[in-house]
Amino acid sequence: MSDKPSVLFVCVHNAGRSQMAAAWLTHLAGDRVEVRSAGSNPGAGVNPAAVEAMAEVGIDISAEVPKILTVDAVKESDVCITMGCGDTCPVFPGKRYLDWQLEDPAGQGVAAVRPIRDEIKVLVEGLIKEIAPETQA
Repeated sequence: MSDKPSVLFVCVHNAGRSQMAAAWLTHLAGDRVEVRSAGSNPGAGVNPAAVEAMAEVGIDISAEVPKILTVDAVKESDVCITMGCGDTCPVFPGKRYLDWQLEDPAGQGVAAVRPIRDEIKVLVEGLIKEIAPETQA
């Protein structure tokens, strides 16, 4: 079992918000946090506008693939963050659950996705300060 905190981001299609959140957390926290993302009804691929919006800030999510939400993924995570999937996320005692109310980028162009990307970054930065602050040497 790892000492580092683990986070699972969940949205319906695992194609936009949860992929951007996972990428931000990986980018900003590095190996201090274990990161997963999944969807209750995964899409066929990652939203091209999300890929483009993240590329604009130097993060490549073009190789990511939407994944199905599993009970094991929830069990293995310390924090489960939902983004509009409602009650489809299984609940286990001892886990922390957050729900980030974010606009769904599905079907939107990159101009509409940029503010969602930026809002996710702010939320992820706050999460990192809480669960995996940088240690002072």
